Amino acid sequence: MDTEAVRSFVRAAELGQLQHAANELGVTQQAVSKRIATLERELEVRLFTRTARGVELTLDGQAFLPHARSIVTGVDRAVTAIRPGSRALRIDVLGLRSAQAVVLHEYWRSHPETELDVVTLKVNDPRVVVAALEAGDIDASFRTVTDPAALPRDLRMIHAFDFPLELLVGPRHPLASARTLTPPQLRRHRIWVPGIAPRSEWGEFYDQLATEFDLRIDAAGPHFGDEVLLDTLADSADVATLVGARDRYIWPTNHDLRRIPIVNPTLAYPLSLILPRTNPHPGLRAIINHFASLTPLAEPSWRPSWATTPPGVDGD
Repeated sequence: MDTEAVRSFVRAAELGQLQHAANELGVTQQAVSKRIATLERELEVRLFTRTARGVELTLDGQAFLPHARSIVTGVDRAVTAIRPGSRALRIDVLGLRSAQAVVLHEYWRSHPETELDVVTLKVNDPRVVVAALEAGDIDASFRTVTDPAALPRDLRMIHAFDFPLELLVGPRHPLASARTLTPPQLRRHRIWVPGIAPRSEWGEFYDQLATEFDLRIDAAGPHFGDEVLLDTLADSADVATLVGARDRYIWPTNHDLRRIPIVNPTLAYPLSLILPRTNPHPGLRAIINHFASLTPLAEPSWRPSWATTPPGVDGD
């Protein structure tokens, strides 16, 4: 059995699109499609069905996936056994325009010799991420298990960095001319954050934020993507959203959107890194050290109750 075909199947299953799998694997979409077709002929089953959004696993594909992951992990571990650290450091981020990806890119630009593979698992359930870490599919993930007791003993979670939130509004919004804002000034304004996943770390973050500062966080409706959200803000006189100061957003100049810092206190979103407790990838230490060089948040600041302890306090 062609292990690269199995690897292509696993990444396509996890990402939901052949093109995304091809991009990550450094091959063409046609190559991924051919590998999977060959694998299906070998197994004499269909592994995927095509949809408007990409591909979905068949029942046979769902049954094969955990075994396929084990095959890929076994191959990677076999290579690593004779060439320690030979595989690129693979870190999961929530999105390629997220603060996590921005910080990793800043680090890589200063250390271009680093073998770094940035991936997006695109899952909301931290248990899926934990399983990927335990299987060796990834080396670390910018996720938070808000109940530390639920974290397996072979993994640990450390503070990575905090980033401040900003209010993003269109030019007709009543707060658009403000240079800075305080949390009490946000009360009674509609803050639209569509697509908050139930029981996710960011779901818990917004629940605590709304309770602490009496904010109107509106999660109604599906999230059709950043472009739709930005278009809505540009056209609205009463809708705002919250974004991370390091998150990367791009919009047409005629949208005239404004990013307004929130102060007194700074609203801090805490980012944690989950990694193996023993024998982590050797490339992780330098990146973890890089977090300590980031500019600290302006005080006073507010963090949710589950925020992990910053370096220098817990010894990590």
